[in-house]
Amino acid sequence: MARFALFTRNRPYMFIPSAFAQGAAPAAEMSFMSFLPMIVIFVLFWFMLIRPQQKRAKEQQALLAALAKGDEVATSSGILGRIIKVNEQYVTLEMADGVEILIQRAAVAARLEKGTIKNNK
Repeated sequence: MARFALFTRNRPYMFIPSAFAQGAAPAAEMSFMSFLPMIVIFVLFWFMLIRPQQKRAKEQQALLAALAKGDEVATSSGILGRIIKVNEQYVTLEMADGVEILIQRAAVAARLEKGTIKNNK
């Protein structure tokens, strides 16, 4: 019972007055050197992640804008075909003689060299 005597109403708490006696910690001076690690991390993050992603997005937009009739393309699902019609939102691909599909323009992943499809048949 003596162990718990600190927590009864009859005895004052022993540790609380010493905790209040310490006072507030002195305010640290904010300097440029304290922000330097965060700045370095942001710069590394920019050059390793954000910048390459923006570059890839620009290249994809340029590819989609330059699509024309007769181009051989690969879609994001892996379908190869030759463009026979180009619309603002859709592209019609000819996969084989007489086999045509309509896909979204954004589904085009890459433009292939001329003759790639004939060489693979």
